[in-house]
Amino acid sequence: MKKVLLFFVLLPALVLSSCDPELPDEESFKDERDGNIYQTVKFGSQLWMAENLAYLPAVSPADVGADSEKHYYVYDYEGTSVDDAKALPNYATYGVLYNREAALSACPAGWHLPSDLEWSVLTDYLEENGYGFEGDGSDIAKSMASTSEWTSSDFEGAPGNARTTNNSSGFSALPGGYRSQYNEFAGLTDYAYFWSSTEANGSYGLLRSIFCGGSMVDRMNGAFKGGFSVRCLRDE
Repeated sequence: MKKVLLFFVLLPALVLSSCDPELPDEESFKDERDGNIYQTVKFGSQLWMAENLAYLPAVSPADVGADSEKHYYVYDYEGTSVDDAKALPNYATYGVLYNREAALSACPAGWHLPSDLEWSVLTDYLEENGYGFEGDGSDIAKSMASTSEWTSSDFEGAPGNARTTNNSSGFSALPGGYRSQYNEFAGLTDYAYFWSSTEANGSYGLLRSIFCGGSMVDRMNGAFKGGFSVRCLRDE
């Protein structure tokens, strides 16, 4: 499998007309801004989108980026036409990659970018309710990963191993790769990275990540100017 140079620091893990945006049902939600319909999934008191956000008001090529300006990317698209970007299979499958400034306001009304603590509520719920590999433990990546798209792996309990048995939780995490701070797209089918709203330091935010060859959901730093996937959480 192709090796990819990452730029994150691993931290210790914590213990797609309209329905009312404030009252989405528990099976799907329609984004009034663009008509995208998203499947949803509930864990305890949390209602999550079960698809990567695909809101795309503008699009940038990989070599354009910034910490404090909004940038939106579609994996492997190097133009600036929203219509052209939306016509690509990578948009249809994986949605949009957002830098942190864009991610903070990308979710529709009634939803928000989850904080690091809210991500921990989700992962703790899965760990405590038997979603670990073979029914227990903190190795919950396979239960969260989609049943397709992942690069094959020989490691038992990883999303890339026995892929048809993935996704017992219904979260359907997709390996949409990322846009690096070095202005490159990388990691498609290998990695799923999701923003949180929580800042790690002055130029990095906290992410959650899933790897095709690993069993854990990792907590990591990602550069503000990097492009990562977004999963929205319904407001309480």
